[in-house]
Amino acid sequence: MLPQAKPLYPEEFIAPMRAELTQIGFTEMKTPEQVDAQLKQTGTTLLVVNSMCGCAARMARPGVKQALAESPAKPTHLATVFAGQEREATDKARGYLTGYPPSSPSIALLRDGQLVWMLERWQIEGRPAGDIAADLVDALKQHC
Repeated sequence: MLPQAKPLYPEEFIAPMRAELTQIGFTEMKTPEQVDAQLKQTGTTLLVVNSMCGCAARMARPGVKQALAESPAKPTHLATVFAGQEREATDKARGYLTGYPPSSPSIALLRDGQLVWMLERWQIEGRPAGDIAADLVDALKQHC
């Protein structure tokens, strides 16, 4: 068995970034087993591949928070992994994002464990949080 990959960043740097999502109801997945248990659930799951980068802080996380506050349609489950921290869990989660290369941050909707919508880093980077929120609200209306 290969040794577990070490996190890229000290936990004290990452904790506030984790909290931005967990404080609004996201379940953090830190092991591949937790990923499978969470993403295979029945219903719609909003998955955020969280990241330390500036576009996660300025666009992705605020956009997700805004969308969840504004959207009348809500996903059944909220889940997140942190890229560069729990690498095995992140790799497992990315395995559900079929047809897309690894991207962080990224935002996805899964229905009954199957990907139905995806927003990749290149669609997040450089765009205002409000635009990210609008995209997500539209996806929530369509898929939830």
